[in-house]
Amino acid sequence: MADPLGERDRASEALDLVAAAAGPYLETLTSRPVHDPAAAGLLDGLGGELPEDGEGSPATIEELVRIGTGAATHSSGPRFFHFVVGGSTPAAQAADWVTALLDQVAGLWATSPLAAEAETVALRWLKDLFGLPATHGGVLTPSATYANLTGLAAARSWWGERHGVDVSADGLAGLPAMPVLSGGYLHPSSSKALQVLGCGRDTARILARDDAGRVDLAAMDRALTELAGPAVLIGNAGEVNTGDFDPIDELADLAERHGAWLHVDGTFGLFAAVSPQTAHLVRGVDRADSVAADGHKWLNVPYDSGVAFVRDPAVLGRTFGAWNAPYLQSAEDTRLNYNNLSAGSSQRARALPIWATLRAYGRQGYRAMVERHHDLALRLGELVEAAPELELLAPVRLCVTCFRYRKPGATGPELDELNRRLGEALLADGRVYAGTTVYRGMTALRPAIVNWRTTEDDIELLVSVVRELGARLAA
Repeated sequence: MADPLGERDRASEALDLVAAAAGPYLETLTSRPVHDPAAAGLLDGLGGELPEDGEGSPATIEELVRIGTGAATHSSGPRFFHFVVGGSTPAAQAADWVTALLDQVAGLWATSPLAAEAETVALRWLKDLFGLPATHGGVLTPSATYANLTGLAAARSWWGERHGVDVSADGLAGLPAMPVLSGGYLHPSSSKALQVLGCGRDTARILARDDAGRVDLAAMDRALTELAGPAVLIGNAGEVNTGDFDPIDELADLAERHGAWLHVDGTFGLFAAVSPQTAHLVRGVDRADSVAADGHKWLNVPYDSGVAFVRDPAVLGRTFGAWNAPYLQSAEDTRLNYNNLSAGSSQRARALPIWATLRAYGRQGYRAMVERHHDLALRLGELVEAAPELELLAPVRLCVTCFRYRKPGATGPELDELNRRLGEALLADGRVYAGTTVYRGMTALRPAIVNWRTTEDDIELLVSVVRELGARLAA
């Protein structure tokens, strides 16, 4: 098999193999370990020299399915609590197959009215879900990092305009450093966005009132007064260690008082808006100038998927629309041409899984999922507090539970080393996945619960495995 043209009349054979494998694989996700160390040898099957004559798609896909279903990290299952990783709802997963099947050139109406219209509808539905004004502009991105980059790029354009400069056309040369202020919950993705934008990765001024990172509003007020010019504030909705929130409404007050731009990193925390039980955590987010969120976290759509919203839609066009290519639409013609609203130009139709999952489960489906996960995080906190060898390190705010294993008589450094080894043991064991972090100077576990499959049984297994491995390491 040397030319794919030879498979034109039986192109679906490879797809049939994947479809046949999907059912058995998905049915076992609730019982599989997250990672099977014994399957590591399967990865050797990916190697070797580039074939001179290919094996054809059926044999190749059959081998890939065999290796993948055995050696993959089963992060789409219910016990992957490391980082903040969702799964894929049935509707989103199926729609992602449709996305690959149709293989649309998304971003321009001329190349795919289907992809453009699906993105428009998906953005409208997401604004409705999150309680954002319908007048906000928006664009889908590959991830929350790109969503933060999109929002902060819009902020940079706005800031340049306040200095009489079109930074999209002329760059930053001759301008002072753009002031960026945040509390201690600033995520590395925002820092990375500032780095890529030429503003400097470490230029954000952190104003925190304690070692947990809670924002110091009084200090931020004073700093804005001293600056006496345009500045950018970053509010953080859902801090990764504990799930805590900056007071977005009060940050919006500061931004309005001082004429600043407020960007909110709502990577997973924006989903608090979906439930009346948690919506108070993001009160004021509708007043932000830009908001970033992730789809492949709590929306439970396949990787990769992010979204950026901007209060003034025209800013996105001014920031990203000047292509200077005769065959592309002008910067002024941004109707449904999403390439003009983000840094990308070639992208898959990532709107289709978002459209499908929102169509399939609706507002009430996502409210039920957010509330269930919040309840599970609270339940995990209760189990931690009931276990004498475990210690809850922070209140449970949303979907993250921060705790550590403790050994009687152990010092702080000894506990840090014990919990570091415990984190490594959890990943090596593979039954559940939960990594470590450093919170208030302490090494801790911080499992995040955002997968639609997760139930109380999975939470109880997590605690059981932590206690088992912790006791073994502490002995």
